[in-house]
Amino acid sequence: MSELRKLSRYICELSLDNVPNEVQNAAKLCVLDSVGAAVGAAHYELIKGVADTYYDIAGKSDHASCWGQKKKAPLLTAIFLNAMMGHTLELDDVHTNSKTHIGTVVVPTAWTMAEFLGRSGKEFLEAVICGYEVMSRIGMGFGVSGHRNKGWHVTATAGTFGAAAAAAKLLKLDEEKTVSALGMAGTQSFGLWAFLADGANCKVLHPARAAVSGAEAALLAKSNMTGPEHILDAKDGGLFAAMSDEHDISLVAKDLGQKYEMMYMDNKPYPCCRSTHCTIDAALAIKNEFGISKNDIEEIEVATYLVGYKQCGVSEGSINPVTPVDAKFSTPFTVACAFLFGEVTLNHFKQECIQNPEVRDLLRKVNVVTEDRFTKVYPGHWGCELSVTCKDGRIIKKEIADASGSVDNPLTKDQVRAKALALISDTCSEDAARIVEMILAIDDAQAVPAL
Repeated sequence: MSELRKLSRYICELSLDNVPNEVQNAAKLCVLDSVGAAVGAAHYELIKGVADTYYDIAGKSDHASCWGQKKKAPLLTAIFLNAMMGHTLELDDVHTNSKTHIGTVVVPTAWTMAEFLGRSGKEFLEAVICGYEVMSRIGMGFGVSGHRNKGWHVTATAGTFGAAAAAAKLLKLDEEKTVSALGMAGTQSFGLWAFLADGANCKVLHPARAAVSGAEAALLAKSNMTGPEHILDAKDGGLFAAMSDEHDISLVAKDLGQKYEMMYMDNKPYPCCRSTHCTIDAALAIKNEFGISKNDIEEIEVATYLVGYKQCGVSEGSINPVTPVDAKFSTPFTVACAFLFGEVTLNHFKQECIQNPEVRDLLRKVNVVTEDRFTKVYPGHWGCELSVTCKDGRIIKKEIADASGSVDNPLTKDQVRAKALALISDTCSEDAARIVEMILAIDDAQAVPAL
């Protein structure tokens, strides 16, 4: 049996009644975290501009809600905008073993499709779990480092599969049609890291397009279009070989139904690339323990894993950030903010902070290098060592094996709830508490409501 068929059978057979309670609770927290990250971005200028353009061209059908916009749109437009919002703040969840941001793809697809179809909260959660399990396994199958080092963005390349899985579950496709949906999702796999070269802000397009492509794949399968069952391993045009030199198809269905990858999600406390988080933790720890200020610092060296170096330590945008995208993918910038302000928040990625002379001066003292001991344990652990050389000759070091919010250093349920509440309050303050409680009890809903 092909790996794609194994996934399809799993999707068709999954019932919330047979899913452990701890997984169901984790699913609701994932939904809460993802909705918070998305709704919190609803008022951002880029989102508003894209939304205005798409409202004009999408037609007048009010199929589903566009989160935080107080508007409805045709199904695929709503999915597109909701998924785009989910990635805008760089606060969406991370499955580190596949390097995928699953929530920003799967949750908007499942919620919007469930709202459109009138599905129950229970059916919605089933779709979410299917999406997380499929997307994470496809991501792991690619081979995290090999896939990334070829320039592919796995949130997009694996994301089409996660969205297709969630949509297929809600559309109640049979096994054959689910195979086709996943096959067509794979033939639309895409997404590259080239945006880093000039700080382009189109990274948010990746989960948005992946969500729509996956949803469309399921709708096309429902309409009797067939997709390639061997999209992953075909000798001519197989996705894994085309996109990675380190792929492992055996990981796609490994422990399927026994081990839930949803239980291994990171929740991001800082609104920037996950590869900067261990260095932020290290900088804050040194600042708080030793009272280090900018005037004490001669130089800073960050030793980390190869992918973290490539994404956040070596590009021109990382070394000399100009745009908010540059700053969010800059270890020197985020370390400088941590030492200067004692925190790293959304406010620090505004243009006035990026151009702050004190920030510019300190980030130039930060040098990022690779170290094999961190590369060898990646992606299981996203670690670093930060070394501060002080003007008085002291050298202070701090190693972080796992960043805050990781599986090995998790946020509590209360912290995840507080994060979501704060983000939702930014957009819809009067309804924020009600939305949070509604999500945490979504399995009791007779129908998934508009947001």
